Amino acid sequence: MDAVTAFAFVIGMLALGRVLGATRRLPESAPDVLNAVVLNVCLPASVLLHAPRLDPSGDLARIAAVPWILLLLSAALVLALSRALHWDRGTTGVLLLAVPLGNTAFLGYPLVGALLGESAMAPAVVYDQFGTFLALSTVGLAVVARYGNGERPVAAQMALRVLCFPPFIALLLALSVAPAAWPAPVEAVLRRLADALLPLVTLAIGIQVRLRLPRAQVVPLAAGLAAKLLLLPALALALASWLDLEGAAREAVVLQSAMPTMITAMALAAAARMAPALGAALVGYGIVLSIAVLPAWVWLLR
Repeated sequence: MDAVTAFAFVIGMLALGRVLGATRRLPESAPDVLNAVVLNVCLPASVLLHAPRLDPSGDLARIAAVPWILLLLSAALVLALSRALHWDRGTTGVLLLAVPLGNTAFLGYPLVGALLGESAMAPAVVYDQFGTFLALSTVGLAVVARYGNGERPVAAQMALRVLCFPPFIALLLALSVAPAAWPAPVEAVLRRLADALLPLVTLAIGIQVRLRLPRAQVVPLAAGLAAKLLLLPALALALASWLDLEGAAREAVVLQSAMPTMITAMALAAAARMAPALGAALVGYGIVLSIAVLPAWVWLLR
């Protein structure tokens, strides 16, 4: 699937999901079921398909460093804006999650493959699993506890969460015991399962997406979107040059950093009563705007 076809497909599936959600043709649990299939089947298959091509002695550490550096820079920016604009705790907490944590798995894997090609998939997996996922499971939970009404995270619980996460288990297997090239029948099965990722994810997002927001939160929304879709990819591009990342690795870290806000992070924020309307709007508007922003970043990279 080329880039134009991929984005036409994304728009079509989002629209279909929105129609199904508005007309209540599906049960309320449909998005949760679709996301569970993606999490437990499609994402692990995609990791097993692409991660064995990684060279652990090569760019792995430098690729994984990019999302963590961006996390620190975005936290400093959000905290500075919060002080200057007198944002409440919920708004500050939501943006501390929304800006650095992108949808680098559910949307990142299929869109990186469509926009950049197969060679960019392995670094995209590293960015997601060693960066975004670990950040959500550690720093993300700490932010929810600090700015929401959640309990303080326990180190053992965070470690168990990481070790029991199906795509992370697949990554460990891919880097340890998986062959560099799967037998043709196994690769065919993995590819079919991985290809189901994009339609299932975009359908689930279309059912859930919301584009409403109180006027009082327009400024935080605009700041969060600008930082997530424009500033972070620009910083990622500078970091890629500083870390001597080239070719597919350079392109993958920039595009992954430009992915719209992670839905799971905003779900955690909403559960902790941290500005749920703002979190939903950051996800919805971010996905809509990314349809134009992501191809623009690919064009600039090339």
